[in-house]
Amino acid sequence: MKIITLCGSLKFQKEMMLVAEKMALEGNCILTPVYPIIEDCKRTEEQLKRLKKAHFKRIELSDAILVINKNNYIGDSTKLEIEYAKKLEKEIIYYTDLMNENQIVDFLGE
Repeated sequence: MKIITLCGSLKFQKEMMLVAEKMALEGNCILTPVYPIIEDCKRTEEQLKRLKKAHFKRIELSDAILVINKNNYIGDSTKLEIEYAKKLEKEIIYYTDLMNENQIVDFLGE
C-alpha cells in the first residue's frame, strides 16, 4: 500500500475526488487537499498559510504525489508542490502518464 497525496488545481475538485476513490479502491492510502465547502466564507491569510502548511505535511508523509494535470494544466501552487516533493525525493505520478500507459480508465473525460 502506497500513501499518495493528490495535488492539483482546486478547480478540479470533482475530478480529484474521482481519482482518490479509484486509487483507494486499488489499495492505496490517499491524502487530499482540504476543499472549500462553506460558501462565501472568507479565509484569512493565516488560515490559508495553515492549509498550505498542512498540505506540504501530507506530501512529507507520502510515498508519492499524484498530480491531477487535467488537460495538462499545472498551476503555480501545484508546481511548488511538485518541486517540494522532488526535493524530498518522492515519487511523482502524473495523471496524464497513467492515462497514456492505460493504467487507469479515462474517467475525467479527456
